[in-house]
Amino acid sequence: MVKALAPDVRPIEELDKRTQRLVKLAMKARKKAYAPYSKYLVGAVIVDTRGKIHAGCNVENANYAGTTCAEQAAVVKMVSRGAREIRRVVLVTSSDEPVFPCGFCRQIIIEFGPHAEVTTVNRRMTQFAQSTMDELLPAQFSKKQLHS
Repeated sequence: MVKALAPDVRPIEELDKRTQRLVKLAMKARKKAYAPYSKYLVGAVIVDTRGKIHAGCNVENANYAGTTCAEQAAVVKMVSRGAREIRRVVLVTSSDEPVFPCGFCRQIIIEFGPHAEVTTVNRRMTQFAQSTMDELLPAQFSKKQLHS
């Protein structure tokens, strides 16, 4: 995970009620995470363009390459349910400050939501930061490059 810049961090009370509800769902997913090695629990909620919610948590593996990030789990769930477009991503991590998805997860999210909004919340659910995928990964590699 990459740390959010301090000026962008705001108190959780500034979030609208709908996003606060999504944060609670991401926290619920975070509690289901399997992270016996790092102890770093992450919960993710994805909202597709139909408004459907898909939650995921990180699942570690003794072979670290086999680890699945929460964002990946939520994307797989969304796709397995037939959706193909991400509108929003909401994360709750184990850090004291809000952190954004890792580079690998950013690339996965871009595939289905190149302009998606990302909200990330610290473990105490007291602070958040927001960005868009365009801002988080400005020089995106996507299916457009494969077709050009």
